[in-house]
Amino acid sequence: MSSSRKELEQQIIQSYQQDEQMMILVFAQWCVNQDLDPKELYSRAYPSQPANPRLQQALEQTVPKEEAGPIPDETLLGVLALYGNEDLSFVVTEEIAKRQANRPL
Repeated sequence: MSSSRKELEQQIIQSYQQDEQMMILVFAQWCVNQDLDPKELYSRAYPSQPANPRLQQALEQTVPKEEAGPIPDETLLGVLALYGNEDLSFVVTEEIAKRQANRPL
């Protein structure tokens, strides 16, 4: 394999990993904004996986919900779908449904 092809592959991998980290950050901030525990939701979605160090890293970058801009539910679900996180999307959808059910009419 040529070195330029290998460099291109490395750039693609690095870009994907950065985008994936951004998806994790969006998830974590959405949870903070909704007064939910991102670690608890993640463990419900992936009970057999150990703690996710990338989630911990994202949690260190979140801000209090008073300082954060809103993250629409549809935006989070779309970002999760881009990365094939169906299990996490399911748990998020459950939380959205609970919130909507508890809303006064």
